[in-house]
Amino acid sequence: MHFLPTERVALFIDGANLYSASRNLGFDVDYRSLLETFRKRAHVIRAYYYSAVLETEEYSPLKPLTDWLAYNGYTLVTKPAKEFTDAQGRRRIKGNMDIELAIDMLELADKIDHAVLFSGDSDFRRLVEAVQRRGVRVSVISSIRTSPPMVADELRRQADQFIDLVDIAPEFTRRQSETRPTRTMTLRQTPAEPYADASELS
Repeated sequence: MHFLPTERVALFIDGANLYSASRNLGFDVDYRSLLETFRKRAHVIRAYYYSAVLETEEYSPLKPLTDWLAYNGYTLVTKPAKEFTDAQGRRRIKGNMDIELAIDMLELADKIDHAVLFSGDSDFRRLVEAVQRRGVRVSVISSIRTSPPMVADELRRQADQFIDLVDIAPEFTRRQSETRPTRTMTLRQTPAEPYADASELS
């Protein structure tokens, strides 16, 4: 990863997309370590985490994670996810956060030097191009080592820097085979991401 210590950096994390990539690679993300990783390399102004939340259930499995993030250096952006039944009678969840992420990145573009996008979604290519025209450098973090690749070719080509999650994973992930955090977590642990099926959050 190439960052300058004096760069003003903002992180934009598409929660469901990062979860899906890390799950396919066999990792769990430790969000405390993730933030520390970037703070060591640059001046992190904001770290946004985007997630649609299913509010029809009495208890959301995402709540421990979103609560933790909100109190530990992240700006949490959520909206209600929509539940529906598809043509085959299967339960589906829809909760696209692309617009929220795009608005935040565009609004912050004049105050940062470098935007870091944790997503491989091709829909973000035009957003990346737009903030680049304002003089902002954009790094995209996703993976080409999943099958199929998690990052779209057009987004990877548009980015100033593409970073494969596999290459930086040791800095802020733990293998899924490791002991998962209990309710009594140490200071270095963060809740695992309990998306029921992140692939459905689209």
